[in-house]
Amino acid sequence: MLISTEGAAKEPVKWGIVNVASSANLLTNSKNVQLVLDPSLALLSRRQRRLIRQNPGILHAIAAGLHTAIQECKWQFRNRRWNCPTTHSPAIFGKIVNRGCRETAFVFAITSAGVTHAVARSCSEGAIESCTCDYRRRGPGGPDWHWGGCSDNVDFGRMFSREFVDSSERGRDLRYLNNLHNNEAGRMTVSSEMRQECKCHGMSGSCVVRTCWMRLPSFRAVGDFLKDRFDGASRVVYANKGSNRASHRADPRHLEPENPAHKPPSSRDLVYFEKSPNFCSYNGKTGTHGTSGRNCNSSSPALDGCELLCCGRGFKTQTEKVTERCHCTFHWCCHVSCLNCTSTQTLHQCL
Repeated sequence: MLISTEGAAKEPVKWGIVNVASSANLLTNSKNVQLVLDPSLALLSRRQRRLIRQNPGILHAIAAGLHTAIQECKWQFRNRRWNCPTTHSPAIFGKIVNRGCRETAFVFAITSAGVTHAVARSCSEGAIESCTCDYRRRGPGGPDWHWGGCSDNVDFGRMFSREFVDSSERGRDLRYLNNLHNNEAGRMTVSSEMRQECKCHGMSGSCVVRTCWMRLPSFRAVGDFLKDRFDGASRVVYANKGSNRASHRADPRHLEPENPAHKPPSSRDLVYFEKSPNFCSYNGKTGTHGTSGRNCNSSSPALDGCELLCCGRGFKTQTEKVTERCHCTFHWCCHVSCLNCTSTQTLHQCL
């Protein structure tokens, strides 16, 4: 999920959309009279800035969603050779976003999901003037429950995310199709993982009747689902069903598996079209940081183990003393006293 700078010269320059959330000076007033134009907003297209003006309060949600997406990406890949590194430059995720590999697919999906999730939640919290709770679920319920409460407005979240995020994509090539597909996969994951929550009513909590509504999943659940999709991502090619322009316009977004024996990817599957770079060593051309200096687990045979994470280069072991607060006691009222406990930790770092 990326944006491109407006008025780029030859090729659109891709930037991580998280930069719109890099400053606190990004607010509209309650009347939406004027948007404070922080320099980071210059990275947005005209259409994206218009969407922000049309939806007062939504910039807070975008910022929160993108920060949540970054943290979730880092957590999901904390034990991998590629650990979702970010920078303070406009290209927040680095050069990986210009590729078409699995990691790129996850970045697009998780950031699109982050915007969807945060906007949907902000609607139900009344933080965005142009949307509210989803009150459409007002029909028949069950024998002992009925619809009510404030359902998270995931439909508005998906709609806004689609307009805001996808608006930066240009062209009709394989990269364009992959980016749109992975953006939608992130949104679909948020929507499909919605769950029903209920509140009991009755004397002494007897729960004679329940009021139920639809609640967003935790973003950790979204991240877990997309991580599973990352592991099972489909390598795809552009499917040209016809050579004439009419057939191309009729089916402009068709992807098919590179291996004809594999089933076509579903709307929630992640897709990619090129092999991932070697994340073992630093490479300025591909923007990979390498794993030198990363902490590893010497006893683990998994991806976080020193053998795999260090790519066979070996590792060094060092010990350090760590002092932490411990044995804390609460004294009425209102004081907490703790002891300082010192322990020795053994760390292993890739060479």
